[in-house]
Amino acid sequence: MQYYEDVADVAQGFGPSAVTIGKFDGVHVGHRAVIAHLEQAAARQGLVSTVVTFDRHPLTVIDPSKVPPALTSIAQRRELLEAVGVDATLLLRFDEELQSWSPEQFVSRILVDTLNARLVFVGSDFRFGAKGIGDVALLRVLGAQHGFAVELIDDVDLVDDVRPDGERRVSSTWIRELLGDGRVAEAARLLGREHAVRSTVVHGNQRGRAMGYPTANLDPACEGFVPADGVYAARVLHHGRTYPAAVSVGNNPTFEGVPAKQIEAHLLDVDIDLYDDTISVLFVSYVRGMVKFSSMDELAAQMRQDDLDIRLLLGMATAV
Repeated sequence: MQYYEDVADVAQGFGPSAVTIGKFDGVHVGHRAVIAHLEQAAARQGLVSTVVTFDRHPLTVIDPSKVPPALTSIAQRRELLEAVGVDATLLLRFDEELQSWSPEQFVSRILVDTLNARLVFVGSDFRFGAKGIGDVALLRVLGAQHGFAVELIDDVDLVDDVRPDGERRVSSTWIRELLGDGRVAEAARLLGREHAVRSTVVHGNQRGRAMGYPTANLDPACEGFVPADGVYAARVLHHGRTYPAAVSVGNNPTFEGVPAKQIEAHLLDVDIDLYDDTISVLFVSYVRGMVKFSSMDELAAQMRQDDLDIRLLLGMATAV
């Protein structure tokens, strides 16, 4: 995939292209359906399938108080877009200058001069230009002037097996709600994959190791939306290999001084040195909420039960 972090990086003569524009946070099944349509149309017409996205949520500039937490980092989003096979991605810096562009400027500078667009896919609620004054009708007018067609992408994500909530449209907002409730298995259906959080393993207080359950503590400065506090069946990706794991999220109320939203991963049947390495935690299923135990023995008993439950959820054999 060709990847451009600035308009100036796009070589002259790029395209001609078929373009879709959006945040693509999470690159969920709805996004993938849109991109599949884009790729099919691009292949038929000999165009470069291109995603235009932004380095931050537009509300960061427009109304910072309403910015939702991101499902994925920019790096994770790039990897996901590359995995779905799009030909090129242009990451636009959404700042006050970009926000101030008129609809005509956006079309001329990005779609025409930079990407040489011949086909543009947008939703019926697509808005662009300063104060969102540009709409689909105006985009069609500008397309006629500049030689590109406009097609609507509404409801291309109508896939029954990932829409269990009636007719609710798959969205990053819905996925965020599910993860915020710990419903990671339901979120995975909408994402088309297990939700992942990525960070560097840092040194902890060694309490888990002392109890026979060594854990990898993730640096709080992690990539990806951290789901609700609780214990999860999960997988850990490290250097291209995946390991089954028991993962806790939260401040572990049995002990004092544990940071909020601390992520700790205990690899099952494996003990490897992860310190200072970057790992991804892939959340499979919610097991239970965080509980303050009255004694270490009570905590240890619960951890043994968690181990059994998680092995069952991950389809593993019970530890001998």
